[in-house]
Amino acid sequence: MSAIVKTTRTGQARGLRSLLALGLLAVGGPALADSDNYVEIMRGRALATAGDCVACHTAPGGTPFAGGLALQTPFGAIMTPNLTPDIATGIGSWSADDFARAMHEGKRPNGTRLYPAFPYPSYTKVTRADADAIYAYLRSLEPVSNTVNRNTLPFPFNIRASMGVWNGLFFTAGEFKPDPAKSEEYNRGGYLVEGLGHCGVCHTPMNALGANKSDHHLEGGVVDNWTAPNITNDAQAGLGKWTVDEVVQYLKVGQARGVLASGPMKDVVENSTSKMADADLKAMAVYLKTRGAAGSPAPGALAANDSRMKIGEAIFVDTCAACHVRSGEGIPHVFPKLAGATIATQDDPASLIHIVITGGQGAATATHPTAPAMPSFGFRLSDEQIAAVVTYVRNSWGNAAAPVTADAVKAIRGKVSGAAD
Repeated sequence: MSAIVKTTRTGQARGLRSLLALGLLAVGGPALADSDNYVEIMRGRALATAGDCVACHTAPGGTPFAGGLALQTPFGAIMTPNLTPDIATGIGSWSADDFARAMHEGKRPNGTRLYPAFPYPSYTKVTRADADAIYAYLRSLEPVSNTVNRNTLPFPFNIRASMGVWNGLFFTAGEFKPDPAKSEEYNRGGYLVEGLGHCGVCHTPMNALGANKSDHHLEGGVVDNWTAPNITNDAQAGLGKWTVDEVVQYLKVGQARGVLASGPMKDVVENSTSKMADADLKAMAVYLKTRGAAGSPAPGALAANDSRMKIGEAIFVDTCAACHVRSGEGIPHVFPKLAGATIATQDDPASLIHIVITGGQGAATATHPTAPAMPSFGFRLSDEQIAAVVTYVRNSWGNAAAPVTADAVKAIRGKVSGAAD
């Protein structure tokens, strides 16, 4: 696999000065701040960006990569570790072999097993050369002392030895294997999507043991009570109606086809994909557009005179139409389009329910710095009213999806932050 960032040694001194100015090399830190390793560090920085490492390993208001974020799992919260080169609390005592073992085998230097909340089932596909480059970058960071409690799961999930059984059932170690029958661009996209990007971790449903259902790969999942949509090429629920260029645009700026990235995807766009090379994004799009899947058959839309539709329409006109407009077309670059939007027709309506209850904000990127926002309506709409308006959105302007119940809204309201009683 070719390097994600192709760099020459031309102008090394100038590049080194730039790195020092940006704080990418820690003078006096574990990494050598000289022209022999800055190219590797820059390559590692790009790889870490593609892997979106900073999103999980940074606590709210904390120092980037210093850990302490509570990842919510079905089994309890897991605190993310400190990745800075602090000797006592970070990875300052780790060797390159130790880091590669964590990436490829899911084990700490002492052999203790990691939980797959750290996506080693995906990172095992990363080449050793790329793992070494990420290690070099992390070693160049300023060491931060931040002790993180790494044993927060309740019994019996806190027994890490049980991961040996889990690995035996669900984990296959090994680097990404290019398909010789496919193009270099396709294989590059596969390496990024299946490996560093670990897209399947969110966009694939999980079984009761927290493993991805391999027979439904990339067909959609649930993350923090948001729907991670189907990203196969399925025409009904996935990317079938999107062009390669539209997928690239969405990953680059967080907007395409009237859709705005929000929820967990907002962070992915802001921290990762918006900072990746266009060629890498195109490779990912090419790969995703070949991932065919037979989604659920399109249901029939509810009749306009259905009582739920009548109630939902009244709420939409009163509460939503000012921004999303009466036709559901939204306002380009400001308010998302609801007509024909896959967020409206996913089998799981969690994202629509979530955003009505708590509000939300779109991604802010270099080319689109304004992050459009939606206020919370959970404080004034009842479960029945939210169910009605979401049902209306899912069955208007050509959309067709199953109606939503008040019980479904109540269940999500009880889980999401910012929900009103």
